[in-house]
Amino acid sequence: MTIRLFNTLTGRIEELFPSDGKSLRMYACGPTVYDYGHIGNFRTFLQVDVLRRFLKLQGISPKHVMNVTDVDDKIIRNAAEAGVDIGEYTPKYEKAFFEDLDALAVEKPEIVARATEHIPSMVTLIERLAEQDCAYRTEEGSWYFRIAKFPEYGKLSKKDFSGIEDGARVDVDEYDKDSARDFALWKAPKPGEYHWLTELGPGRPGWHIECSAMATEYLGDGLDLHAGGEDLMFPHHENEIAQSESASHTTFARHWFHVRFLLVEGRKMSKSEGNFYTLRDLLLKGYKASAIRMLLISVPYRQQLNFTFEGLAAETGAVERLRTFYARIRGAATAAAENVALAAETAKCGKRFREALANDLNTAEARAAIFDLVRAGNAAMDAGTLGAGNVKQILKALGEFDSIFAVLEDHDAEWTRFALEWAEREGRMNEASAEVRAQLAMSDEQIHALVDERTQAKKSRNFARADQIRNELAEKGIVLEDSKGGVKWKRK
Repeated sequence: MTIRLFNTLTGRIEELFPSDGKSLRMYACGPTVYDYGHIGNFRTFLQVDVLRRFLKLQGISPKHVMNVTDVDDKIIRNAAEAGVDIGEYTPKYEKAFFEDLDALAVEKPEIVARATEHIPSMVTLIERLAEQDCAYRTEEGSWYFRIAKFPEYGKLSKKDFSGIEDGARVDVDEYDKDSARDFALWKAPKPGEYHWLTELGPGRPGWHIECSAMATEYLGDGLDLHAGGEDLMFPHHENEIAQSESASHTTFARHWFHVRFLLVEGRKMSKSEGNFYTLRDLLLKGYKASAIRMLLISVPYRQQLNFTFEGLAAETGAVERLRTFYARIRGAATAAAENVALAAETAKCGKRFREALANDLNTAEARAAIFDLVRAGNAAMDAGTLGAGNVKQILKALGEFDSIFAVLEDHDAEWTRFALEWAEREGRMNEASAEVRAQLAMSDEQIHALVDERTQAKKSRNFARADQIRNELAEKGIVLEDSKGGVKWKRK
């Protein structure tokens, strides 16, 4: 099935394919490890995850490189305030980032490239630019890219920079979105600032050169796809294009994939608004990692997502519905004959699912197809018309769904416990809800013991004790389900 994806560079939906016919060479901007990641960051990483998972489902191997920016203005500033070297400051936040990716079931890229481990590649690239008079050195020892040497500047963001003032410079990594000035490739060190000694002189790289150097080192010139959040389109991605294409004289990336911002309760997320959330904030409030994943990919990547707690509660219910159906279909009694109508509906839903994702990663339509299958499957089980062949077909469709959405297996309790243990180590237990703190106080073994005691109490007709145990567990966020096969329990 042909994958068609919107290309920011051309402004059109185009076929996405590996140029070598084998593996799709894709680069995605990774984290700047100066603090814990927030849900806006993770929406981008999750949408990239959906893309790479669908590529694999279609038989295309991704060769996915993601950078870790472990040196930039913010990191240097925060490390100085903490009184430590950047090499001591960043590992904590890099480790936390990958833990959060695991909690959200985000697949690891094939290559993770840290900026501080690729300084020689950056120096070489700057030297190539200098040889072509696209980079110049200032008196204090910094190096800048000469934007006037790249007439196509602005072709990605579609901004008009015809009035660029040659030689006007900007030193900070992140700057005003309408400012087009010569940007820093290599920054001479300020007194006491961490730096490297290189052929360019002492200093450290600018933010933009990092991605160009690492992308081309691992993927070569002419990437198949470059991905990132829409906030990176200008200046970061525009600058990557300018410096990369000036050095190589070839297209830096054929396809550009940008994920829209999210709002929180209809407003831009910011600490000053009081609506800024990390993944750990939400886990400590009692929300499930699977529901957070489901919500952040529920709206297609080119549409703005309004993150609401009402929506998060709805996604919790949606995940539970899927898991309940998954468990029910695996244990269902089957009729002798195959349900022909259900077989046709299963095939139809599976086709809709794949076609939706192939059409610019329409995750909303893809999940709608699977929930239609859930309704049809439940109806057949209720009517006793589910055949053994139907079960096999439905499980195959659910497997394809979960290869993208990754929510059927329940690991939520362990990630909530992980967040609590982290909060305990960090002295942040006051940020955890009372219900979540209660869960930490009760182990799986203790729950099993109380469930067994309740079962015995019911057998001996001590219903008062049985009800007391149910209520005690409910207060700690443990839900019991009585069934013919015995008592099942789960954490809320």
